[in-house]
Amino acid sequence: LHMGKTMKEDLTVVAKYINKLYPPEFNVFSIYAELYHNYFASQAKKNAESHLEDKDIYLLLSWVHNFYPKEMRKDHALAMELDKVKLGSLLPSSLSKELENKYLDSEEVTVKNSLSRCLDKEIQRWKEDKEPEKLNGHFQSELLGIFVIQSIYSSQKRAEDISKAVGEELSRRLLKELPAFLRSYRDAFEDFKEKSKKHTYYKPILIANINNCWNFR
Repeated sequence: LHMGKTMKEDLTVVAKYINKLYPPEFNVFSIYAELYHNYFASQAKKNAESHLEDKDIYLLLSWVHNFYPKEMRKDHALAMELDKVKLGSLLPSSLSKELENKYLDSEEVTVKNSLSRCLDKEIQRWKEDKEPEKLNGHFQSELLGIFVIQSIYSSQKRAEDISKAVGEELSRRLLKELPAFLRSYRDAFEDFKEKSKKHTYYKPILIANINNCWNFR
């Protein structure tokens, strides 16, 4: 953030005031921009090659794909001059791809584990001597129906915020995880139907799960 702010502010000064003090052939703005970019890129590469937590990988990818090319370099005071310089990306494409794969692997596992924990909690609630919750007057599981959908949607949205390609790849992966989760859900529900017919709230629990189906569709 400090480097980005410094680069943006300094290049704005160069574009507005310093550039016109030199003959055009000196390419003053280009020299400044390239020096700042090369330093910024070297720091990004250094960070990318170190051990990063998942949140740091996400932040670095956000800089590579969004903050740097779209917010900094498309700033109205700089865009026209920067378009002439052709600075390139903050990271080599191979290193950027490596980080994207790490992020996708981690996010896929996170969502998978989240769905699994959610189902475990739901199964535990079926075993309790407690009536299911009602939403808009109908028995429904807010935990299962809403949490699962929100988990998948928010994960896809975060990935799309990095880039369209990363978002599409994560969506493709999660489209495999959702059917696997639904099969586990179906198996657990069938098991409950067979073994828990004497449960106090057997019928409301059946209704709640049937109502969940609409959300999942």
